Amino acid sequence: MPTPPARPPGLPPMGAFWTAANLLSLSRAVLVVPIAALVYSGGALGLTFALIGLAIATDWFDGRVARWSDTVSEWGKVLDATADKLAAAAVTLALLLRPAEAGPSLPLWFVALAIARDVLLATGGLVQSRRLGRFTSSLWSGKVAVTALAVTVAAALLKAPPAIMEALVGLTAAVMAYSIVKYGVRFVAIVRHGAAALEADGTTLRREHRAVGRGPVREGRSEG
Repeated sequence: MPTPPARPPGLPPMGAFWTAANLLSLSRAVLVVPIAALVYSGGALGLTFALIGLAIATDWFDGRVARWSDTVSEWGKVLDATADKLAAAAVTLALLLRPAEAGPSLPLWFVALAIARDVLLATGGLVQSRRLGRFTSSLWSGKVAVTALAVTVAAALLKAPPAIMEALVGLTAAVMAYSIVKYGVRFVAIVRHGAAALEADGTTLRREHRAVGRGPVREGRSEG
């Protein structure tokens, strides 16, 4: 059995912190405060959605600015993901705790699932980074889960009828649970096999590692 590669001694080199792209990510984290306050109090929808749109714009531009300015760094990946997770946690908590007169709220179990998912992903990402010597990118299932959560939040802000809210909450919960499983499979494969578990893009699992407990496919055998 081949000896697994030595693990990197710590986190990967993080690169420059004070870049234009990273400042965009930090600004998104700052915008979380007024957005959460408006959501909690049932403030003006126009202002609420304007600030949410501004936050989305920073999310769209930060990676592009990093590539345009040749300042892509591990700090950028961390700040981008952290800002997104802070925004999701703050807004869902505001929707859970806000008074009934402010509009529809989210159930406790749903908010707990959303926050637990982000905590698991953040913790797993740190462990993976020590194994790979770099941070990994998001999976498509994670992006779908974030989109579904955003739609559910928007429906609550727009005071959607209870039947629609229940359907969106159930669908989003199912997508979040699915994304946890997919990230978990990748996590186990990376911990067991390191970079050898990933395709050339550094994100997607190789076919033979896409199920927990499965090792590399032996030569001359198909995967059935």
